[in-house]
Amino acid sequence: MADCFVINKVDTADAEAVIKVRESLRKLNPTAVQIEGASPLFVDDPDAIFGKRVLVVEDGPTLTHGEMAYGAGYVAARRFGAKEIVDPRPFAVGSIAKTFEKYPTTGAILPAMGYGDKQTKELEETINKADVDLVVIGTPIDLSRVIKINKPSQRVRYELQEIGQPTLTDVLMKKFGRKK
Repeated sequence: MADCFVINKVDTADAEAVIKVRESLRKLNPTAVQIEGASPLFVDDPDAIFGKRVLVVEDGPTLTHGEMAYGAGYVAARRFGAKEIVDPRPFAVGSIAKTFEKYPTTGAILPAMGYGDKQTKELEETINKADVDLVVIGTPIDLSRVIKINKPSQRVRYELQEIGQPTLTDVLMKKFGRKK
């Protein structure tokens, strides 16, 4: 059983839901430490998003199997003043178009699907066909390292920001001690 649980995104989650998660974890392991965290967004140049027509690309499995309507890319596009989030479906090719058929709830967000060379190429083609000013990339990996994007892009990422004490480092140091 876990010695420590990290409850993330408490800054954006419903407070009652966070309380329920805490209570459930306490039932699983009453002696485990619970650490709460937030996940603030980081964009290299947020001003580059303002007033632009953008294509938002999110983590594929989050949108499809995870059934999330959006992720960090969408939040950043809205927060930093994108003029419009352009629907990628008219530009989708091959397996990317089939993904939209299979998972219609993905809406106007492009799920980054690329489990093989062919699918990665189709993702690249879909992005490059899109009539947009900027691509907002909210995927865990930097897509520009995997595909060639023919328009400007901004990568969105988030990092764990622990709230309160103890921190994850405190817990690990107590358990394992400092290495010399």
